[in-house]
Amino acid sequence: MSTVSYYTAEGLKKLREELDHLKSVMRPKASADIAEARDKGDLSENAEYDAAKEAQGMLEMRIAKLEEVHSNARLIDESHLDLSKALVLSNVKIKNQTDGTEMTYTLVAESEADLKTGKISVTSPIGKGLLGKAVGEFAEITVPNGVLKFEILEITRD
Repeated sequence: MSTVSYYTAEGLKKLREELDHLKSVMRPKASADIAEARDKGDLSENAEYDAAKEAQGMLEMRIAKLEEVHSNARLIDESHLDLSKALVLSNVKIKNQTDGTEMTYTLVAESEADLKTGKISVTSPIGKGLLGKAVGEFAEITVPNGVLKFEILEITRD
């Protein structure tokens, strides 16, 4: 059973680009690698042929997985989101009550999370803790190291 995944326009575009690249560039390359290995002689003792066939199988599995994800992908309609609460696509500025540090995160779908760019998944512990909170509220989030307490300072949208 497949699950619906929600994407921003940027995330959906990246998914399509990766799928197109795998189909139009990598698939023909895998076929060419198999043909080249086949031309080298006896297939029963040809490790290069076996490796090329295995690589093709892995590529086809990846393509099938991405096609399934793409078929169940839904674009997030930002016009229907409540701007006063932390939801998907919100930029949330928070303050750690323990050490006073301030951080800004963008809440995104799990498939688009990238901590290096400040994008955290709404299914992560911090993301779940921030969802639905408004400016001035506090979020107590249980993480492996204990409980973190954050104050919501600001919520914006790009």
